[in-house]
Amino acid sequence: MIQLPPLFIDRIRSQLGDDAGAFLQTYELPRLLGLRLNPLKATTGRLTDDPRLDPIFRQFGLSPVPWCPDGYYYEESARPGKHPFHQAGIYYIQEPSAMSSAELLDPQPGDIVLDLAAAPGGKTTQIAGKLGNRGVLMANEIHPARAKILSENVERMGVANAVVTSASPDELARKFPAAFDKIMLDAPCSGEGMFRKDPDAVAEWSPDHVRMCADRQLDILESAALMLKPGGALVYSTCTFNREENEEVLERFTQAHPAFSVLKIERLWPHRVRGEGHFAALLRKSGDSAAPVSSGSRSNQGRRGKGGAEPPDKLLREAVKLADAMMKETVPGFEPPQGEPVLFGDQLYVLPAAPGLKLSAADLNGLKTLRPGLHLAHIKKNRAEPAHSLALAVTAGMCRHTADYAADSPELSGYLRGETIAAADDLSGWTAVTVEGFPLGWGKASDGLIKNHLPKGLRIPG
Repeated sequence: MIQLPPLFIDRIRSQLGDDAGAFLQTYELPRLLGLRLNPLKATTGRLTDDPRLDPIFRQFGLSPVPWCPDGYYYEESARPGKHPFHQAGIYYIQEPSAMSSAELLDPQPGDIVLDLAAAPGGKTTQIAGKLGNRGVLMANEIHPARAKILSENVERMGVANAVVTSASPDELARKFPAAFDKIMLDAPCSGEGMFRKDPDAVAEWSPDHVRMCADRQLDILESAALMLKPGGALVYSTCTFNREENEEVLERFTQAHPAFSVLKIERLWPHRVRGEGHFAALLRKSGDSAAPVSSGSRSNQGRRGKGGAEPPDKLLREAVKLADAMMKETVPGFEPPQGEPVLFGDQLYVLPAAPGLKLSAADLNGLKTLRPGLHLAHIKKNRAEPAHSLALAVTAGMCRHTADYAADSPELSGYLRGETIAAADDLSGWTAVTVEGFPLGWGKASDGLIKNHLPKGLRIPG
């Protein structure tokens, strides 16, 4: 049983009154587990018409999360993280209460969105699913190790229009004033809603820690306020229960910023809903959202150098030419997102663009950028090879060659371990290895075999 801090119990009794007993009893219950289906990969919703997903509905014992159309509870014995569908990005494992914030933000295709404290990526990938790879999503995490996990999850979920950075909020605010239609701030907090999952959160809790978190949250909100367009929406959320980090932070913020008003507050308490608990508030910034915005950088309406000026750099021009040829051969059905091609060393990306955001590669100067958009290709001498991100951003129908395997097949297990696997004798060239029709990664086929190109860091030890 969890040993809760006595001062925490006292605060809860003061805050909840007669409800405190029911709340405290939830710490004696098993945690509730959830996953969220990825609309970038498959048809989602309460009644899915994608028969490929039927096995996970049966195997995992899924039941709907009321506040998230793509969210489901799963049984503890299911272990969905071990299924190949997880590596294919078909779903994201996420605590059910945490799914509420992105639903409240309600991003729409074409929006320019910032997730300011984004790791490990639950809310980022939920926002990405709602954008449908239209618009621009910037996902930021100040801690480098957590930013790496965020970037990996963005890749796994097949997000094509995201830039992943690792910067302080004030650093971003200097680069992107009034640049975003919507901002998600799932603020670092004292983690009272994490007590059942994380013993460290219990050990670190104290009234002083709560006060420190509240002051830090207010500082981050200051930066978020600068980056939100007039007329834009901001969701402030935490996984903690006290008023000091929630309502009182908002009161302090809106008193200092009269342009902001709180439109809605949602509190999910674990004794009232099936979840660990969450706080989320929707704020609006007054003003005309259509007002022109300048971030001091270039407008960017071209696509991979087409429809506008040719990329000026000779190496970049050659990289784009090689990547175009590779994609024409390997993924002829894929249409890359709108944006500017950028070359990081020998890695070619396409930096996303959307009307209203003057974003270019120049904006990334001085920013630690882990993922400057969709990774298209590795540039070699006189050729380009498809990036792993590209495999996860396409569907099987877009690929010239595929090799499909059942989730429980020995061939698929071998592929995930990094082994060379058997293939049809007539298969040749870059091939998307798929599980039940969902791409997992690349292989190169010849002579009845597929040479494995799954990145070593993603391989499952044998």
